[in-house]
Amino acid sequence: MASFPVPITVAVSAPSSLVSDRRTSVKLLEFRGLKFKQRTASLNQLSRSVIQDPRRVGRVGLVVCEAQNTAVEVPAIKDETWQSLVLDCELPVLVEFWAPWCGPCRMIHPIIDELSKQYAGKLKCYKVNTDESPDIATRYGIRSIPTVMVFKNGEKKDAVIGAVPKSTLTTCIEKFL
Repeated sequence: MASFPVPITVAVSAPSSLVSDRRTSVKLLEFRGLKFKQRTASLNQLSRSVIQDPRRVGRVGLVVCEAQNTAVEVPAIKDETWQSLVLDCELPVLVEFWAPWCGPCRMIHPIIDELSKQYAGKLKCYKVNTDESPDIATRYGIRSIPTVMVFKNGEKKDAVIGAVPKSTLTTCIEKFL
């Protein structure tokens, strides 16, 4: 289900000791996953910010994104858990080899999250940070990231290198289910 922006009105006011008592309405767009939280600032903090930038008077609201709470987190694997979670697993296992500094890796993360949800109960999904677990990456010849591998019965069955579309990964997974 798609969420569409809905305009909301927020009243913003400044303390009367700093500026005349006035209220201003500001139209904001409300998105699912975003919440507007009222933040209280002490008079000392507010007056200090007004001195630095007088246009900041009354900006005491805070928009907080809580979308990360709704995302599925694909578990990370380290050297000590590799054997039990991947090689000894009865289900097929998809493993994403990645690193935090890798742009294409960040592009493929949401796709891996979707696949984890889509194949829940049929496929296990994990990720390996190659900076933290270089032994696993070396053992499987990882020379480029992101690399996605599929394991079945403890054996490497297939590998896909690079940030590829979801359909490419789906085709690869379907062969081993």
